[in-house]
Amino acid sequence: MRKLFGTDGVRGKANQEPMTAETALKIGMAAGKQFIRGDHRHTVVIGKDTRLSGYMLEPALTAGFISVGMDVVLLGPLPTPAVAMLTRSLRADLGVVISASHNPFEDNGIKLFGPDGFKLSDEFEGEIEARMAGDIETSRVAAGQLGRARRLDDAEGRYNEFVKYTFPRGLRLDGLRIVIDCANGAAYKVAPAVLWELGAEVIKTGVQPDGFNINRDCGSQHTDHLRSKVIAEHAHIGIALDGDADRVVMCDENGVLMDGDQILAVVAREWHRDGRLKGNGVVATVMSNLGLERYLGTLGLALFRSNVGDRYVVEKMLKTGCNLGGEQSGHIILSEYATTGDGLLAALQVLAELVRSGLPASKVARHFQALPQLLRNVQLPRASDAELVLNQDGVAEAIHLAESRLNGSGRLLIRKSGTEPLIRVMAEADDEALVVSVVGDVIDAITRVVQ
Repeated sequence: MRKLFGTDGVRGKANQEPMTAETALKIGMAAGKQFIRGDHRHTVVIGKDTRLSGYMLEPALTAGFISVGMDVVLLGPLPTPAVAMLTRSLRADLGVVISASHNPFEDNGIKLFGPDGFKLSDEFEGEIEARMAGDIETSRVAAGQLGRARRLDDAEGRYNEFVKYTFPRGLRLDGLRIVIDCANGAAYKVAPAVLWELGAEVIKTGVQPDGFNINRDCGSQHTDHLRSKVIAEHAHIGIALDGDADRVVMCDENGVLMDGDQILAVVAREWHRDGRLKGNGVVATVMSNLGLERYLGTLGLALFRSNVGDRYVVEKMLKTGCNLGGEQSGHIILSEYATTGDGLLAALQVLAELVRSGLPASKVARHFQALPQLLRNVQLPRASDAELVLNQDGVAEAIHLAESRLNGSGRLLIRKSGTEPLIRVMAEADDEALVVSVVGDVIDAITRVVQ
């Protein structure tokens, strides 16, 4: 079983275990050894976001990979999907992203991609952990077999051209006034550049990273600034990315938010109309709103649900044959182009429909009314306490009663976070008062046990 890796790689407070230079070094050694196969010169690409701790973790990982004989290509600050793309494009054996996504700067993480550009499976991550727990020192190579490190100067330009390639041929963004919030993160250069080169008038914010301000009161988790700026600037639409730009939320010209579910609905309708949608449906997670499921049903499409986490969405897409999937939080996977969530790429699909239709974003990007949905979290002393808490009699009884009260008219979801020491409680139904009551009762039961 995995202990180090969670839903999205390894994550924690910077300079505290497991986000220390020592552990990063061991991850580099173990992951490098795992992917050295054959006699060719092996390569790993490493990208990061703009957190201060990236300066500590990047050289530690680099040293680990070099020590087992793997060459390192350093990309600098670059979106997670760009690293996945370049892993494939450069025929690298492994890709690494140093990022904690939407978390504050104090956190950081390490995500790993295989040579196919997909995030590693639970099994691969388990094998890497096993190597770290074993005699990792034996993985070191002789002095003459050490790897080398170099920087790829045109990494940003390669991703820029790739993203523009996904925009429908013959369309331009001329005349569109767009606010883009880059969360002071990895896309602070490339995202505004792509929109401008496609013809848009770009109003950019969250593009002055200082190592500390990533995701701070900006980006996909904090959208008040984006919404007010769209209205103040009389923009046609707003786009907010998170720290590593693998997720996106948007807002229309009135500042009304469009989450990942609404974005999925736009792209599903557009691709279904054009005959591009595969698998006769869309993959989303257990968190996605019932309103999306009902809307897709009106189009004759299915909603296939996966566990939370964009790599689980991808796994479900591969099983169902779907080429569109995502999360309510804004991870949108367009497998025609990408192997992981790509916020900028997804935003361009919505912008394409805006251009084609000539309609305002408020008309284009709101295909269904979301059911009342409430998500609340309970903080735990340790992530490992989740199972023990949920198995307590009082908690189990509260959950059973809540499900009885919903009586098939809605959904109740209880899950432990894969990235933080939290238990998440979510309910949705047509009756908002019932949703609030149900979630409150379960939260109270869990809180009594935790305290």
